[in-house]
Amino acid sequence: MLSWEQTHAWASMRFSRAWVEIDLAALKHNVQQLVHHLDPQTALMAVVKADAYGHGAVTIARAALDAGAQWLGVATVPEGIELRQAHITAPILIMGAVNSHEEINAIAHWRLQPTLVSPKQALVFSEVLATQVCEYSLPMHLKIDTGMSRLGCPWHQAQAMVQFVQQLPDLHIASVYSHLATADSPDTTEMYRQHERFRAVIAQVSPQFFSPPRLHLANSAGTLAAPDLHYDMVRVGLALYGVYPAPHLRHTLFLKPVMTVRARITLIKDVQPGTGISYDHTFVASHPMRIAVVGIGYADGVPRALSNQVSVAVKGHLARQVGNITMDQLMIDVTAIPDLQEGDVVTLLGQSGKHTLTADDWAQLTGTISWEILCRFKHRLPRITVEQPSPQIAMMSGYQA
Repeated sequence: MLSWEQTHAWASMRFSRAWVEIDLAALKHNVQQLVHHLDPQTALMAVVKADAYGHGAVTIARAALDAGAQWLGVATVPEGIELRQAHITAPILIMGAVNSHEEINAIAHWRLQPTLVSPKQALVFSEVLATQVCEYSLPMHLKIDTGMSRLGCPWHQAQAMVQFVQQLPDLHIASVYSHLATADSPDTTEMYRQHERFRAVIAQVSPQFFSPPRLHLANSAGTLAAPDLHYDMVRVGLALYGVYPAPHLRHTLFLKPVMTVRARITLIKDVQPGTGISYDHTFVASHPMRIAVVGIGYADGVPRALSNQVSVAVKGHLARQVGNITMDQLMIDVTAIPDLQEGDVVTLLGQSGKHTLTADDWAQLTGTISWEILCRFKHRLPRITVEQPSPQIAMMSGYQA
């Protein structure tokens, strides 16, 4: 008999033209692999910004914390509020810059922890907080620019920045951190140049603290590549979701992809030689063909740039996509696949029988990065969370797991 969760998952799949499956067992496996990779004194921050890279922030945050993560990282104040409204109490770092009075008030109210990037921003925080009855000093996380040239205080100004912040009421520096620009490169020269700058900052500012602040530097690539970059905490995003930041880092840990994207065949038709397929007829049949229309398109997250380049899995076979991918639909060549029916399930990303289709594959075909591919799948597609897919659900949904 199916559990309520399995029944709900089956109903969602049965009545959806396309959906995203989130494998929480894989997510927890990845967290545990990462935790075991770290020293016991090093905390794991699960980065769940951008709706957990398209995986669902609240669901992923809860599962990651349950598996051993201790902190959560987001980019914006609303992302942090969403987690608090879901009754998640773990510390949450806002990694983006915040300057507006409304956001600062919200940070204090929801007990979020902001990133501090400039003296001007620190002064605004202090002025806003001075108008509130605050029961605690707001933890601030001082970001140092050691070579990313994005957010952060320039590394050679860090000592003056710390002195300035320490003179302001209602603020205290809870951590000092930086972000690596090239940790996913096999050439570690720039990564270690940034590390040396970070070490210089630590040496300069440490005597100014009564109790040492938390130190963190490594992202996913830095975490996998170099244990000497781990410090007190690592901030892991991509690896959390089972995707390696670079091919040369695959040997470090065994990670499992968390996201699978599937859709249904909505129509099957025969076309004659010379028939153009989809907008602009970028594909024209050269022989009699059988075409299946699949209910997913670029508005759902499938890049239009994949048109005529990608293959999908259906009934144990690979089928090439043909014609321009449209907003809500795409077409595949199923001429050589017998016994297909409308309603059968197509796997676009993930595991299907012996076939594995990855975000890395799509990224390579479209000239982008796997991060962007994962983030494309947002709220238009229902998300179905699974721990272990039920054999009954697999059978009823029509796909081969």
